[in-house]
Amino acid sequence: MMFSYESLPSSNKILTAAASFTASIILFKSIANDLIPHQIQSYFTSSLQKLSSQLTIIIDEFEGLTSNEMFDASNVYLGTKISPSTYRIKVNKPPKDDEFTIMVDKNQEIIDTHEGIKLKWILQSSSIKQANQSGSKHGNPKTELRYFELSFHKKHKDAVLKVYLPCILRKSKEIKEEIKTVKLHTVDYNGTDYWSSVVLNHPAIFDTMAMDPCIKNELIEDLDRFVSRKDYYRRVGKAWKRGYLFYGPPGTGKSSLVAAMANYLKFDVYDLDLREVQCNSDLRRLLIGSANRSILVIEDIDCNVGLLNRENNNASVEDDKITLSGLLNFIDGLWSSCGDEKIIVFTTNHKDRLDPALLRPGRMDVHLEMSYCTFSGFKILASNYLKIEDHALFSSIEKLLTKVEATPAEVAGELMKSENADIALLSLVKFLQDKEMRA
Repeated sequence: MMFSYESLPSSNKILTAAASFTASIILFKSIANDLIPHQIQSYFTSSLQKLSSQLTIIIDEFEGLTSNEMFDASNVYLGTKISPSTYRIKVNKPPKDDEFTIMVDKNQEIIDTHEGIKLKWILQSSSIKQANQSGSKHGNPKTELRYFELSFHKKHKDAVLKVYLPCILRKSKEIKEEIKTVKLHTVDYNGTDYWSSVVLNHPAIFDTMAMDPCIKNELIEDLDRFVSRKDYYRRVGKAWKRGYLFYGPPGTGKSSLVAAMANYLKFDVYDLDLREVQCNSDLRRLLIGSANRSILVIEDIDCNVGLLNRENNNASVEDDKITLSGLLNFIDGLWSSCGDEKIIVFTTNHKDRLDPALLRPGRMDVHLEMSYCTFSGFKILASNYLKIEDHALFSSIEKLLTKVEATPAEVAGELMKSENADIALLSLVKFLQDKEMRA
Protein backbone atom coordinates (compact mmCIF):
# COMPACT_ATOMS: atom_id res chain seq x y z
CA MET A 1 0.00 0.00 0.00
CA MET A 2 1.43 3.33 -1.05
CA PHE A 3 1.07 6.65 0.76
CA SER A 4 2.74 10.02 0.54
CA TYR A 5 3.70 12.60 3.14
CA GLU A 6 1.28 14.95 1.41
CA SER A 7 -1.59 12.77 2.67
CA LEU A 8 -0.60 13.37 6.35
CA PRO A 9 -2.31 16.24 8.18
CA SER A 10 -0.25 19.38 8.64
CA SER A 11 1.39 20.25 11.97
CA ASN A 12 -1.02 23.16 12.38
CA LYS A 13 -3.99 20.82 12.08
CA ILE A 14 -2.45 18.43 14.62
CA LEU A 15 -1.85 21.27 17.12
CA THR A 16 -5.35 22.61 16.54
CA ALA A 17 -6.89 19.19 17.13
CA ALA A 18 -4.81 18.68 20.28
CA ALA A 19 -5.79 22.08 21.63
CA SER A 20 -9.45 21.38 20.88
CA PHE A 21 -9.24 18.01 22.63
CA THR A 22 -7.55 19.57 25.69
CA ALA A 23 -10.13 22.33 25.86
CA SER A 24 -12.90 19.74 25.67
CA ILE A 25 -11.39 17.83 28.59
CA ILE A 26 -11.09 21.02 30.66
CA LEU A 27 -14.67 21.99 29.78
CA PHE A 28 -15.94 18.52 30.68
CA LYS A 29 -14.09 18.61 34.00
CA SER A 30 -15.51 22.06 34.78
CA ILE A 31 -19.06 20.93 33.93
CA ALA A 32 -18.60 17.77 35.99
CA ASN A 33 -17.44 19.80 39.00
CA ASP A 34 -20.49 22.04 38.69
CA LEU A 35 -23.13 19.39 37.99
CA ILE A 36 -21.96 16.27 39.80
CA PRO A 37 -22.58 16.50 43.56
CA HIS A 38 -19.48 16.71 45.74
CA GLN A 39 -20.44 13.49 47.57
CA ILE A 40 -20.53 11.53 44.29
CA GLN A 41 -17.19 13.00 43.19
CA SER A 42 -15.70 12.01 46.55
CA TYR A 43 -17.12 8.49 46.17
CA PHE A 44 -15.53 7.96 42.75
CA THR A 45 -12.27 9.54 43.92
CA SER A 46 -12.10 7.26 46.96
CA SER A 47 -12.99 4.22 44.81
CA LEU A 48 -10.15 4.98 42.41
CA GLN A 49 -7.76 5.52 45.28
CA LYS A 50 -8.56 2.04 46.65
CA LEU A 51 -7.30 0.60 43.37
CA SER A 52 -4.13 2.70 43.42
CA SER A 53 -1.01 2.53 45.54
CA GLN A 54 -1.45 6.12 46.75
CA LEU A 55 -2.54 7.18 50.23
CA THR A 56 -4.05 10.63 50.82
CA ILE A 57 -4.07 12.44 54.17
CA ILE A 58 -6.65 15.19 54.67
CA ILE A 59 -5.56 18.13 56.84
CA ASP A 60 -8.57 20.35 57.64
CA GLU A 61 -8.21 24.02 58.54
CA PHE A 62 -10.45 23.63 61.60
CA GLU A 63 -11.41 20.82 63.93
CA GLY A 64 -14.75 22.00 65.27
CA LEU A 65 -14.17 25.46 66.76
CA THR A 66 -10.41 25.00 67.09
CA SER A 67 -7.92 25.83 64.35
CA ASN A 68 -5.74 22.94 63.19
CA GLU A 69 -2.09 23.59 64.00
CA MET A 70 -1.03 21.11 61.32
CA PHE A 71 -2.91 23.09 58.64
CA ASP A 72 -1.30 26.38 59.69
CA ALA A 73 2.15 24.77 59.80
CA SER A 74 1.67 23.25 56.34
CA ASN A 75 0.60 26.61 54.94
CA VAL A 76 3.75 28.26 56.26
CA TYR A 77 6.04 25.42 55.21
CA LEU A 78 4.69 25.11 51.65
CA GLY A 79 5.23 28.84 51.13
CA THR A 80 8.97 28.00 51.09
CA LYS A 81 8.50 25.23 48.50
CA ILE A 82 7.54 27.38 45.54
CA SER A 83 9.19 26.03 42.37
CA PRO A 84 9.44 27.25 38.74
CA SER A 85 6.51 24.97 37.89
CA THR A 86 4.25 26.76 40.38
CA TYR A 87 1.86 29.00 38.49
CA ARG A 88 -0.26 30.52 41.30
CA ILE A 89 0.80 31.86 44.69
CA LYS A 90 -0.72 34.23 47.25
CA VAL A 91 1.32 37.16 48.56
CA ASN A 92 0.46 39.29 51.58
CA LYS A 93 2.33 42.17 53.21
CA PRO A 94 0.75 43.53 56.39
CA PRO A 95 1.39 47.21 57.19
CA LYS A 96 4.80 47.89 58.77
CA ASP A 97 6.02 44.36 58.02
CA ASP A 98 9.34 44.14 56.24
CA GLU A 99 8.76 40.78 54.56
CA PHE A 100 6.16 39.32 52.22
CA THR A 101 4.13 36.33 53.38
CA ILE A 102 3.93 33.76 50.57
CA MET A 103 1.32 31.00 50.56
CA VAL A 104 0.07 28.51 48.00
CA ASP A 105 -3.27 29.11 46.29
CA LYS A 106 -6.15 26.68 45.95
CA ASN A 107 -5.90 23.85 43.40
CA GLN A 108 -2.15 24.45 43.03
CA GLU A 109 -0.07 21.28 43.14
CA ILE A 110 3.13 21.45 45.19
CA ILE A 111 5.66 18.61 45.00
CA ASP A 112 7.97 18.03 47.97
CA THR A 113 10.55 15.34 48.69
CA HIS A 114 11.72 14.12 52.08
CA GLU A 115 14.34 11.40 52.53
CA GLY A 116 13.61 10.04 49.07
CA ILE A 117 9.81 10.13 49.49
CA LYS A 118 7.82 12.04 46.86
CA LEU A 119 4.86 13.93 48.34
CA LYS A 120 2.14 15.85 46.52
CA TRP A 121 0.25 18.67 48.22
CA ILE A 122 -2.96 20.34 46.96
CA LEU A 123 -4.96 23.01 48.81
CA GLN A 124 -8.68 22.36 48.32
CA SER A 125 -11.88 23.92 49.61
CA SER A 126 -15.50 22.91 50.04
CA SER A 127 -18.49 25.17 50.48
CA ILE A 128 -20.36 25.29 53.78
CA LYS A 129 -24.14 25.33 53.67
CA GLN A 130 -25.34 28.05 55.99
CA ALA A 131 -28.55 28.02 57.96
CA ASN A 132 -30.74 31.11 57.94
CA GLN A 133 -28.52 33.87 59.33
CA SER A 134 -31.23 36.54 59.61
CA GLY A 135 -31.56 36.00 63.34
CA SER A 136 -27.85 35.69 63.93
CA LYS A 137 -26.29 38.14 66.34
CA HIS A 138 -23.02 38.25 64.41
CA GLY A 139 -22.51 38.49 60.65
CA ASN A 140 -20.02 37.29 58.05
CA PRO A 141 -20.01 33.54 58.77
CA LYS A 142 -17.44 31.34 57.05
CA THR A 143 -18.64 30.10 53.66
CA GLU A 144 -15.91 27.57 52.86
CA LEU A 145 -13.72 25.03 54.60
CA ARG A 146 -10.15 24.74 53.37
CA TYR A 147 -8.10 21.58 53.63
CA PHE A 148 -4.86 20.11 52.30
CA GLU A 149 -4.65 16.82 50.44
CA LEU A 150 -1.27 15.16 51.00
CA SER A 151 -0.68 12.15 48.69
CA PHE A 152 2.19 9.67 48.68
CA HIS A 153 2.86 5.92 48.29
CA LYS A 154 1.16 3.78 50.90
CA LYS A 155 4.38 2.12 51.98
CA HIS A 156 5.65 5.44 53.37
CA LYS A 157 2.71 6.00 55.75
CA ASP A 158 4.70 5.53 58.96
CA ALA A 159 7.57 7.72 57.76
CA VAL A 160 5.17 10.51 56.80
CA LEU A 161 3.18 10.40 60.04
CA LYS A 162 6.09 9.93 62.43
CA VAL A 163 8.88 11.89 60.72
CA TYR A 164 7.70 14.14 57.88
CA LEU A 165 4.71 15.86 59.53
CA PRO A 166 6.52 16.48 62.87
CA CYS A 167 9.39 17.93 60.80
CA ILE A 168 6.94 20.36 59.16
CA LEU A 169 5.71 21.46 62.58
CA ARG A 170 9.28 22.21 63.71
CA LYS A 171 10.29 24.00 60.50
CA SER A 172 7.15 26.13 60.38
CA LYS A 173 7.81 27.25 63.94
CA GLU A 174 11.34 28.27 62.97
CA ILE A 175 10.05 30.15 59.92
CA LYS A 176 7.45 31.99 62.01
CA GLU A 177 10.06 33.00 64.56
CA GLU A 178 12.25 34.49 61.82
CA ILE A 179 9.50 36.61 60.28
CA LYS A 180 7.33 37.10 63.35
CA THR A 181 5.58 40.45 63.67
CA VAL A 182 3.87 40.93 67.01
CA LYS A 183 0.20 41.84 66.57
CA LEU A 184 -2.47 43.35 68.77
CA HIS A 185 -5.86 41.66 68.50
CA THR A 186 -9.11 43.31 69.59
CA VAL A 187 -12.68 42.07 69.73
CA ASP A 188 -14.46 42.39 66.38
CA TYR A 189 -17.94 40.89 66.13
CA ASN A 190 -18.11 41.79 62.44
CA GLY A 191 -15.22 39.46 61.57
CA THR A 192 -15.28 35.75 60.94
CA ASP A 193 -13.34 34.75 64.05
CA TYR A 194 -14.35 37.43 66.59
CA TRP A 195 -10.89 39.06 66.48
CA SER A 196 -9.29 41.73 64.30
CA SER A 197 -5.62 42.63 64.44
CA VAL A 198 -3.09 45.37 63.78
CA VAL A 199 0.68 45.35 64.08
CA LEU A 200 1.77 46.06 67.66
CA ASN A 201 4.42 48.67 67.06
CA HIS A 202 5.00 49.41 70.74
CA PRO A 203 8.70 50.14 71.42
CA ALA A 204 8.68 48.95 75.04
CA ILE A 205 11.40 46.45 75.97
CA PHE A 206 12.61 45.30 79.36
CA ASP A 207 15.76 47.42 79.12
CA THR A 208 13.66 50.60 78.95
CA MET A 209 11.17 49.68 81.70
CA ALA A 210 11.55 51.84 84.82
CA MET A 211 11.25 48.93 87.22
CA ASP A 212 13.19 47.61 90.14
CA PRO A 213 16.03 45.59 88.53
CA CYS A 214 15.49 42.61 90.85
CA ILE A 215 11.76 42.42 90.10
CA LYS A 216 12.45 42.79 86.39
CA ASN A 217 15.00 39.98 86.39
CA GLU A 218 12.64 37.72 88.35
CA LEU A 219 9.90 38.32 85.77
CA ILE A 220 12.23 37.56 82.84
CA GLU A 221 13.39 34.36 84.53
CA ASP A 222 9.79 33.34 85.15
CA LEU A 223 8.90 33.88 81.48
CA ASP A 224 11.93 31.94 80.28
CA ARG A 225 11.09 29.08 82.61
CA PHE A 226 7.47 29.03 81.44
CA VAL A 227 8.19 28.80 77.69
CA SER A 228 10.78 26.05 78.21
CA ARG A 229 8.57 23.70 80.27
CA LYS A 230 6.24 22.13 77.71
CA ASP A 231 7.17 18.60 78.74
CA TYR A 232 6.89 19.52 82.42
CA TYR A 233 3.31 20.80 82.10
CA ARG A 234 2.32 17.66 80.20
CA ARG A 235 3.98 15.42 82.77
CA VAL A 236 2.18 17.00 85.74
CA GLY A 237 -1.13 17.17 83.85
CA LYS A 238 -1.60 20.94 83.82
CA ALA A 239 -2.57 23.28 81.00
CA TRP A 240 0.47 25.08 79.56
CA LYS A 241 -0.50 28.57 80.69
CA ARG A 242 0.63 31.19 83.16
CA GLY A 243 -1.37 33.89 84.94
CA TYR A 244 -0.04 37.30 86.00
CA LEU A 245 -1.61 40.10 88.01
CA PHE A 246 -0.11 43.58 87.57
CA TYR A 247 -1.46 45.96 90.18
CA GLY A 248 -0.68 49.50 91.21
CA PRO A 249 -1.77 53.10 90.64
CA PRO A 250 -2.36 54.48 87.11
CA GLY A 251 0.77 55.51 85.23
CA THR A 252 3.08 52.91 86.74
CA GLY A 253 3.64 51.12 83.41
CA LYS A 254 1.31 48.11 83.53
CA SER A 255 0.35 48.30 79.85
CA SER A 256 3.93 49.02 78.78
CA LEU A 257 5.09 45.96 80.70
CA VAL A 258 2.64 43.81 78.71
CA ALA A 259 4.11 45.23 75.49
CA ALA A 260 7.65 44.52 76.74
CA MET A 261 6.66 40.91 77.48
CA ALA A 262 5.14 40.55 74.00
CA ASN A 263 8.24 41.96 72.31
CA TYR A 264 10.51 39.76 74.42
CA LEU A 265 8.63 36.52 73.73
CA LYS A 266 7.30 37.51 70.27
CA PHE A 267 3.80 36.62 71.46
CA ASP A 268 0.70 38.24 69.98
CA VAL A 269 -1.45 40.26 72.40
CA TYR A 270 -5.21 39.71 72.65
CA ASP A 271 -6.74 42.75 74.35
CA LEU A 272 -10.02 41.58 75.90
CA ASP A 273 -12.30 44.33 77.20
CA LEU A 274 -14.97 42.42 79.10
CA ARG A 275 -17.36 45.32 78.67
CA GLU A 276 -17.37 44.55 74.93
CA VAL A 277 -18.28 40.89 75.49
CA GLN A 278 -21.97 40.17 75.63
CA CYS A 279 -22.22 36.80 77.36
CA ASN A 280 -20.34 33.77 78.66
CA SER A 281 -20.73 31.88 75.37
CA ASP A 282 -19.08 34.77 73.50
CA LEU A 283 -16.24 34.77 76.03
CA ARG A 284 -15.77 31.06 75.35
CA ARG A 285 -15.54 31.63 71.59
CA LEU A 286 -13.08 34.48 72.06
CA LEU A 287 -10.83 32.35 74.25
CA ILE A 288 -10.88 29.46 71.79
CA GLY A 289 -10.20 31.87 68.92
CA SER A 290 -6.97 33.16 70.47
CA ALA A 291 -3.80 31.58 69.09
CA ASN A 292 -1.11 29.61 70.86
CA ARG A 293 1.96 31.55 72.04
CA SER A 294 -0.13 34.58 72.92
CA ILE A 295 -0.86 36.95 75.79
CA LEU A 296 -4.51 37.48 76.73
CA VAL A 297 -4.85 40.81 78.52
CA ILE A 298 -7.83 41.83 80.66
CA GLU A 299 -7.14 45.37 81.81
CA ASP A 300 -8.76 47.10 84.77
CA ILE A 301 -10.46 43.94 85.98
CA ASP A 302 -11.64 45.90 89.04
CA CYS A 303 -13.82 48.09 86.79
CA ASN A 304 -15.96 45.18 85.56
CA VAL A 305 -19.12 45.23 87.64
CA GLY A 306 -20.33 41.75 88.54
CA LEU A 307 -16.85 40.22 88.62
CA LEU A 308 -15.77 41.73 91.90
CA ASN A 309 -17.42 39.24 94.22
CA ARG A 310 -19.02 35.84 93.78
CA GLU A 311 -21.92 36.96 95.99
CA ASN A 312 -23.10 39.07 93.06
CA ASN A 313 -23.52 35.92 90.96
CA ASN A 314 -26.50 33.64 91.39
CA ALA A 315 -28.31 30.93 89.53
CA SER A 316 -30.82 33.39 88.06
CA VAL A 317 -28.17 35.27 86.08
CA GLU A 318 -29.00 34.91 82.39
CA ASP A 319 -26.53 33.90 79.72
CA ASP A 320 -26.47 37.45 78.34
CA LYS A 321 -24.18 38.50 81.19
CA ILE A 322 -20.58 37.59 82.01
CA THR A 323 -20.32 36.04 85.45
CA LEU A 324 -17.34 35.53 87.70
CA SER A 325 -17.93 31.78 87.68
CA GLY A 326 -17.92 31.87 83.88
CA LEU A 327 -14.65 33.80 83.82
CA LEU A 328 -13.03 31.44 86.32
CA ASN A 329 -14.04 28.44 84.23
CA PHE A 330 -12.28 29.92 81.22
CA ILE A 331 -9.16 30.75 83.24
CA ASP A 332 -8.53 27.37 84.85
CA GLY A 333 -11.46 25.10 83.94
CA LEU A 334 -11.71 22.69 81.04
CA TRP A 335 -11.81 25.50 78.47
CA SER A 336 -8.45 26.82 79.67
CA SER A 337 -6.74 23.79 78.13
CA CYS A 338 -7.83 24.79 74.61
CA GLY A 339 -4.39 25.86 73.41
CA ASP A 340 -0.78 25.82 74.53
CA GLU A 341 1.78 28.33 75.74
CA LYS A 342 -0.72 31.00 76.70
CA ILE A 343 -0.23 33.82 79.16
CA ILE A 344 -3.12 35.60 80.86
CA VAL A 345 -2.44 39.06 82.30
CA PHE A 346 -4.87 40.92 84.53
CA THR A 347 -4.26 44.55 85.45
CA THR A 348 -5.92 46.50 88.24
CA ASN A 349 -5.50 49.72 90.13
CA HIS A 350 -7.15 48.22 93.22
CA LYS A 351 -6.10 44.69 94.10
CA ASP A 352 -8.12 44.78 97.32
CA ARG A 353 -11.38 44.99 95.35
CA LEU A 354 -10.91 41.65 93.60
CA ASP A 355 -12.60 38.45 94.70
CA PRO A 356 -10.07 36.11 96.38
CA ALA A 357 -11.14 33.38 93.92
CA LEU A 358 -9.38 35.32 91.15
CA LEU A 359 -6.15 35.67 93.09
CA ARG A 360 -5.23 32.11 93.96
CA PRO A 361 -2.36 30.25 92.20
CA GLY A 362 -3.44 28.58 88.98
CA ARG A 363 -5.40 31.68 88.03
CA MET A 364 -3.00 34.48 88.87
CA ASP A 365 0.28 32.69 89.52
CA VAL A 366 2.43 35.82 89.83
CA HIS A 367 1.35 39.01 91.59
CA LEU A 368 3.54 41.93 90.54
CA GLU A 369 3.16 45.33 92.17
CA MET A 370 3.84 48.25 89.87
CA SER A 371 4.94 50.89 92.36
CA TYR A 372 5.83 54.55 92.16
CA CYS A 373 9.09 55.58 90.56
CA THR A 374 12.22 54.71 92.51
CA PHE A 375 15.64 56.27 92.00
CA SER A 376 16.83 53.20 90.08
CA GLY A 377 13.78 53.54 87.84
CA PHE A 378 14.50 57.23 87.36
CA LYS A 379 18.06 56.47 86.20
CA ILE A 380 16.69 54.14 83.53
CA LEU A 381 14.34 56.89 82.35
CA ALA A 382 17.14 59.47 82.37
CA SER A 383 19.26 57.15 80.24
CA ASN A 384 16.36 56.57 77.81
CA TYR A 385 15.19 60.15 77.42
CA LEU A 386 18.32 62.24 78.03
CA LYS A 387 21.12 59.73 77.33
CA ILE A 388 22.89 60.52 80.57
CA GLU A 389 24.12 58.25 83.34
CA ASP A 390 24.89 60.88 85.97
CA HIS A 391 24.25 64.55 86.73
CA ALA A 392 24.74 67.03 89.56
CA LEU A 393 20.96 67.08 90.21
CA PHE A 394 20.72 63.30 90.64
CA SER A 395 21.32 63.47 94.40
CA SER A 396 18.51 66.02 94.84
CA ILE A 397 16.13 63.91 92.77
CA GLU A 398 17.02 60.81 94.78
CA LYS A 399 16.11 62.55 98.05
CA LEU A 400 12.86 63.90 96.64
CA LEU A 401 11.77 60.47 95.32
CA THR A 402 12.05 59.04 98.83
CA LYS A 403 9.61 61.72 100.10
CA VAL A 404 6.99 62.00 97.34
CA GLU A 405 5.05 59.54 95.22
CA ALA A 406 5.55 60.08 91.49
CA THR A 407 4.66 57.56 88.82
CA PRO A 408 7.12 56.66 86.05
CA ALA A 409 4.69 58.29 83.63
CA GLU A 410 4.88 61.59 85.54
CA VAL A 411 8.68 61.49 85.70
CA ALA A 412 8.91 60.66 81.99
CA GLY A 413 6.56 63.55 81.20
CA GLU A 414 8.92 66.01 82.86
CA LEU A 415 12.02 64.54 81.18
CA MET A 416 10.37 64.88 77.77
CA LYS A 417 9.97 68.64 78.12
CA SER A 418 13.48 69.27 76.80
CA GLU A 419 16.35 67.41 75.24
CA ASN A 420 18.69 69.59 77.29
CA ALA A 421 19.48 67.59 80.41
CA ASP A 422 19.89 70.66 82.64
CA ILE A 423 16.47 72.06 81.68
CA ALA A 424 14.66 68.71 81.87
CA LEU A 425 16.12 67.78 85.27
CA LEU A 426 15.41 71.23 86.72
CA SER A 427 11.80 70.82 85.55
CA LEU A 428 11.61 67.44 87.28
CA VAL A 429 13.09 68.84 90.50
CA LYS A 430 10.50 71.64 90.54
CA PHE A 431 7.70 69.14 89.82
CA LEU A 432 8.78 66.93 92.73
CA GLN A 433 9.22 69.93 95.06
CA ASP A 434 5.68 71.11 94.23
CA LYS A 435 4.39 67.63 95.02
CA GLU A 436 6.20 67.70 98.34
CA MET A 437 4.69 71.08 99.18
CA ARG A 438 1.16 69.87 98.36
CA ALA A 439 1.68 66.72 100.39
